[in-house]
Parts: sequence; C-alpha cells; structure tokens
Amino acid sequence: MRLLARPRREAMFAVYAFCRAVDDIADSDRTVARKKALLAEWRGEVDALFDGDPKTPIARALIGPVQAFGLARGDFMAVIDGMEMDADGPIVAPTRAELDLYCDRVACAVGRLCVPIFGEPGETGNSVAAHLGRALQLTNILRDVAEDADDGRLYMPRELLEANGVPVDDPAAALAHPGFVDAWRALSREAKAEFAATQAILQQCDRRKVRPARIMMEVYRRNLERMQALSEAELADRTLSKRLVGRTEKLRIALRYGFL
Repeated sequence: MRLLARPRREAMFAVYAFCRAVDDIADSDRTVARKKALLAEWRGEVDALFDGDPKTPIARALIGPVQAFGLARGDFMAVIDGMEMDADGPIVAPTRAELDLYCDRVACAVGRLCVPIFGEPGETGNSVAAHLGRALQLTNILRDVAEDADDGRLYMPRELLEANGVPVDDPAAALAHPGFVDAWRALSREAKAEFAATQAILQQCDRRKVRPARIMMEVYRRNLERMQALSEAELADRTLSKRLVGRTEKLRIALRYGFL
C-alpha cells in the first residue's frame, strides 16, 4: 500500500482499519450476542458515515475516502455481514452457495472497496475484486485447514467433501479421512483458476494503478503453488506456514512488481 500516493494510501489504511476492527469482533471470545451487538453498532456507524456524522475515529477517517473515491455503503455492510457469518458460530462444511456468499462478503467486498482507491473503478475493477478476492480467500482456507479444525471450523464446500466421501459434521474427522487430500487438491485447482482469471483481467488495467493487487496476487499465488507441490504427508504438517512466502521474499516481490 505504501506504493500508493498519499491520499490513496491513507484511504487504504482507513479501509484496512475498518476491516480489522470488525474482523477482531468476529474472532474474539465474546458471546455470540455481544459480537452481534458490536457488529450492529458498526452498521449504525456506517450509516452515520454516509450521513456525514460518524462518531468513531475509524469511520471519521473514512469520510474523505468515501467522498473522493465513491466507496459504496453496500460493500461496507457486506463486510460486516461476512463477519456476522463467523460470529454466529463456527462455519462447518458450508454449501457451495454459502461459501460463495462468504467469500464475496469477507474478500470480494473488500476488493470492491480497494479497486476505486487504486484507480480502477467500474466493471474492470470489480472483476479484479471478484476473482482476486475469491483466489485469496480460497488460498487462506486451504492454508489454514488444520488451524481452523482446531477451532471447530471447516470452510471446505460440503459438496466437494461429500463427493470424496469425507464426513462433513466433524472438522477433525474430515481432515483425518483418506479422501480429504483429494478434496483439498480439487479446491486448490479452483483457486488456481481464479488466479489465472485475475491475471487476464489485470492485463486490461493500467499497470501502475493495480500494482498493489498484482503484489498481493503474486504472494498468494506462490503460496498456493508451494502448497500444491506438497505430498499428502506434508499437507498434514502443522509447520506448513514456515515454508510459505516470508517477509524477505514479500519485499522482493514488492520491488519486482511495484516498479514495473
């Protein structure tokens, strides 16, 4: 984000702060009722933001970006809706439709807030948000299956698990099932296809404007490719994160794609 001009950079930091705030509510150890109450407060604050009278520092920081870049109220609300899906209880083997909705809310909606700030509003920018958001979210799901299972969560689509004979009601049992790796690899191919679609759309964009999106894509795509190259035994290794793109490599990617 630091590659962006100052007004765009500050707008991105404000959007990130909003996303971080609502995500922290969903991931907290508060009761479901308290989480939903806090998220409802944020819905009120988004309404206040678009009415020109927000109260929180984060929402006040978003006044300028909303006006300058035409950010949509519905996208802020969609992010909150996605956080409420997590807050309602652990998501376990959602249907395809539920997973698509979740990805749209927690990832693609964030992308729709970002692309006008980058300088690519309209249908092309929204297409980047749709495909890249889904690619990033699926990669996160594939990366975090073991950690999520420890928390009683399983974001793999129900239909894909059932097609491979994997039980869908117990995340730990699902990961231990012989068919899980095949289901995991099938979802990884879907993520790879989303990265390919993103790449094609980015070629239609002004390269300078979409540098942040390109950098994010390259980092996550490398993570996906490395995970896909793992053996069945390695996929079960809980030290997997140590083999993914680290800080130094991220810097090299930023230098390579940030100044093309």
